[in-house]
Amino acid sequence: MIRCDTASFKAGSVSLLDSISATIAPGRVTAILGANGAGKSTLLRLLAGLAAPSGGTVTLDGGSIHALPPAERARRIGYLPQATEVSWNMSVRDLVGLGRLPHRSAFAAPTDTDHHAVKEAMIATDTVNFADRGIKTLSGGERARALLARLIATQPEWILADEPLAHLDPPHRRDVMQLLKAQAQAGRGVVVVMHDLTLAARHADHVLVLKAGQLIAQDMNAQTLSTAFGIAFDRVETTSGPALIPSEG
Repeated sequence: MIRCDTASFKAGSVSLLDSISATIAPGRVTAILGANGAGKSTLLRLLAGLAAPSGGTVTLDGGSIHALPPAERARRIGYLPQATEVSWNMSVRDLVGLGRLPHRSAFAAPTDTDHHAVKEAMIATDTVNFADRGIKTLSGGERARALLARLIATQPEWILADEPLAHLDPPHRRDVMQLLKAQAQAGRGVVVVMHDLTLAARHADHVLVLKAGQLIAQDMNAQTLSTAFGIAFDRVETTSGPALIPSEG
């Protein structure tokens, strides 16, 4: 379990999160929702142990998450930031292979287990067909999938991804959410910051809805969404599941 207990975060004198309390369980997809500037990315960084709360606590299985040794944290928590630049033009296969570094001692050669994990991650993210291309030759969507493959290759207990659907076309947006759902069904905890409310409604088992740094709800009803985004939404039932559409009224 990852648990926030009245967790707050300030940047200087500016409060970005205020008294967030929530329990996030493994085995399900938790979506963090809210308008721009609501505090979604800041909350994800607290959950990943990359920042310490200014007040309250964030714990993993009862222990302080930000106090984990970096190597252990890298093995247990896979974190994909919103914007990731790759400094040199390595191949996609080599990039994905970096996801295995937390499992090896310094300078150790990749094992068969490492090679298998990389292969499976690339199959899952549909990146096999450009495995030998340089990362800087890829489109934004292809690069996003390669970076997700690196995270999956780590085989962490927790997958925390900040807007992994950005830059993806509709089929790959759907595929990534199905992949994350499968990771949760395999027992991992998945937390994803997202703006696509329809995909959240179809794939998330749990939601955290933020507004101005406060947790205002853990559901997606019409009133919650209207409060969070300042507009009304129409919910349309389709054969593929619900669709949430901003109201024109």
